[in-house]
Amino acid sequence: METVIEFLQPLFGNVTNLSDYKLVIMWIIGGILIYLAVKKDMEPTLLLPMGFGAILVNLPLSGVVTQIHDGVEEIGVIDLLFNSGIANELFPLLLFIGIGAMIDFGPLLSNPKLMLFGAAAQFGIFFTLSMAALFGFDLKDAASIAIIGAADGPTSIFVANYFESNYLGAIIVAAYSYMALVPIVQPPVIKLLTTKKERLIRMPYEQKEVSKLTRILFPIFVSIITGIVAPRAVALIGFLMFGNLIRECGVLNSLSETAQKVLANLITLLLGITIAARMQAEAFLNPRTLLILGLGLIAFIFDTAGGVIFAKFLNLFLKKKINPMIGASGISAFPMSARVVHKMGLAEDKQNFLLMHSIGVNVSGQIASVIAGGLILNLIAR
Repeated sequence: METVIEFLQPLFGNVTNLSDYKLVIMWIIGGILIYLAVKKDMEPTLLLPMGFGAILVNLPLSGVVTQIHDGVEEIGVIDLLFNSGIANELFPLLLFIGIGAMIDFGPLLSNPKLMLFGAAAQFGIFFTLSMAALFGFDLKDAASIAIIGAADGPTSIFVANYFESNYLGAIIVAAYSYMALVPIVQPPVIKLLTTKKERLIRMPYEQKEVSKLTRILFPIFVSIITGIVAPRAVALIGFLMFGNLIRECGVLNSLSETAQKVLANLITLLLGITIAARMQAEAFLNPRTLLILGLGLIAFIFDTAGGVIFAKFLNLFLKKKINPMIGASGISAFPMSARVVHKMGLAEDKQNFLLMHSIGVNVSGQIASVIAGGLILNLIAR
């Protein structure tokens, strides 16, 4: 380590903070995130800007973060973006418009009972909230950590920022990392909780026509119901449903395409590099960061387990059995989780097509995770 520092010292001139090994560790972490994005194709639209941003904010006297020079405070550009886009929840809300425009609620509307699985798959959030509190986290930080289990980046940002969590950087890195790790984390949990016989259950998909009126009314009614049940979630669910309404109304096709492509991509790009404002070495590198990553994994696993176990419970009373694997898609990682379940079904039986069922559960999880976040905001005073 000393050799590296001695080599880099002349490149940066008189930089007193360069001797702090934590900066070098953050450069390595940034490099790992970039590697995962480029080489492993793991959420590249987020991990790459996050990784590069982590390097930028840990370059001494770089000017990208707020610093004091000669007694004068100089506002860094990344801090400026953070205050303008994340501190006021603007970026997550705008991103939800794009996500809403991408989602087709048709599979869910043709089989509304799939919404139950989205609700069941939020169990890990509330379980992890209790776990985090037991580990000594402040209740607001515990709630922010628990939302990692939703596998929903914008909701994690919204909740953690609303509570002014001291661990925002670690929470966001964990949330998006586990979203990228869905194909690795979920299959072992699903296999552990199901038998081969259960995984072989076929669920023929009966295509039901969903009227245009139903598609238009759905986002409106969901927003109203959410406003009654979880008022704090109205901003998130409202923007998500607004994006979907743009998609389904049929008269704003150009705006729908803009929301899906231009808006979503631009905000994702800015969001990724702006999150790095909370990845400065002093705040990020501490034992609690590792604990947060562990608790996030627990939340993720228990959310997956909650959906699968709920499906197995329903099968005790149903004549027409449900393949319990689809319950795992109740997390918000859309559409990765649905694809994982579909591939697992085909691996067991090449004629077992679970995609449409798992997609329906997956989009219900998108709604349920936002509502769960809103319920936590309602239950815990800021």
